[in-house]
Amino acid sequence: MLLRDIAHARAGDKGDISNISVIAYRIEDYARLESALSAERVRAHFAAIVQGEVVRHALPHLGALNFVMQRALGGGVTRSLALDAHGKALSGVMLEIEL
Repeated sequence: MLLRDIAHARAGDKGDISNISVIAYRIEDYARLESALSAERVRAHFAAIVQGEVVRHALPHLGALNFVMQRALGGGVTRSLALDAHGKALSGVMLEIEL
């Protein structure tokens, strides 16, 4: 089962920081998200992209987790030559995690 089967995600950016929220479709699935998605696991999943720390923030009343990834966007929008300089596609990459 992939993360996308039980949750959706949204990415945002500020400078060289990407933040991805993962929100369970059903609140009943939040506990599974919380146990399966540690900051370390997300850091490993994005190892080729993220050069800094990954911090996880739990939002249990919303059934969501928010991951803040430092040094994840090649210097940020004004410095990066990446096609997706804002990192919006990273939410789709997150949803490919195997549960």
